[in-house]
Amino acid sequence: MHLLITNDDGIYAKGIRALAIALAQTQRHRVTVVAPDRQQSASSHSITLHKPLHAKSVALPHGIEGYAVNGTPADCVKLALGALCDEHPPDLVVSGVNHGANLGMDIVYSGTASAASEAVMHGIPAIAMSLIDEPFDFTASVHIGLGLIDLFNYHKLPHDVYLNVNIPPGSRESLKGIRVTKTGIRKYRNAYEKRVDPLGRTYYWQAGQVVQIENEPDTDVYQVERGYVSVTPVHLHFTNSEMVDTLKSWPFQL
Repeated sequence: MHLLITNDDGIYAKGIRALAIALAQTQRHRVTVVAPDRQQSASSHSITLHKPLHAKSVALPHGIEGYAVNGTPADCVKLALGALCDEHPPDLVVSGVNHGANLGMDIVYSGTASAASEAVMHGIPAIAMSLIDEPFDFTASVHIGLGLIDLFNYHKLPHDVYLNVNIPPGSRESLKGIRVTKTGIRKYRNAYEKRVDPLGRTYYWQAGQVVQIENEPDTDVYQVERGYVSVTPVHLHFTNSEMVDTLKSWPFQL
């Protein structure tokens, strides 16, 4: 398969390097890396409209074709599919391995998840992968990623679905298993530290903490907290179908 690898931590991050190199070493795939040239975490699905995008060729091990883009993860996927890989489109897009969790509603903010969403919007199946916490040893994550990618040789997802995968830290042997899950609830206590820069100007630094919320056993948050890898199918159909008929009864007026 031709695999497009991207992320939101930047092309020089440890997670994306580990995954891309492992895939290339299998000698079963063509691997192309198109990723931001700097940290782009929590960039969500933003894209660049008012400045040019540049894709700088980056030398990667094992002859992997690499490009560093001065844009967001969604930009990277759009540019790859529309220009850099347009003659030989990828069969699968893998976003990650992310340095940190993308559980529950994290995916709304996540550049990692949004890169996978962008791929699906173009009709390309995708996986978003995240190692939820330190220590960021990606050995187990890469092993799991290789296995998931192999499954795409035999199985297909619906056209509007990507897989969101979260992996607890630790060795492969320490993981309890893999669970197919729903998106759970993960909220943060917003807190901003008020600081003053060297020029005497006030600024604010986000310092919120995760709020502990009891989740159902079939959710990603619940299973990852208990040592399981979570695999969540996420779809891009945003309409609440149950509310359509209800809203038709509302007395809307022009």
